[in-house]
Amino acid sequence: MLANLVTVLAEISGEIDLKPIGAGLAIGLGAIGPAIGIGMLVSKAMEALGRNPEAEASIRANMIVGIAFAEAIAIYALIVGIIIAFVL
Repeated sequence: MLANLVTVLAEISGEIDLKPIGAGLAIGLGAIGPAIGIGMLVSKAMEALGRNPEAEASIRANMIVGIAFAEAIAIYALIVGIIIAFVL
């Protein structure tokens, strides 16, 4: 089945530009991981705040750092998508 897909894509790649599809897949798939990670991070931070409201400053600071790292991965996916679309 995968071999058929590869041969079909090879046949139509001469007729259709597949760069936009590749760029879209790179951005879309690259954003799934950070989105799930940010959702889990915020969920656990809200649980921690519910259990220990006095630690709000520490929890919030750590949550923001974690969100920044997760967003960096999404930005890498965006850059790869732009490179695929415009450079390759």
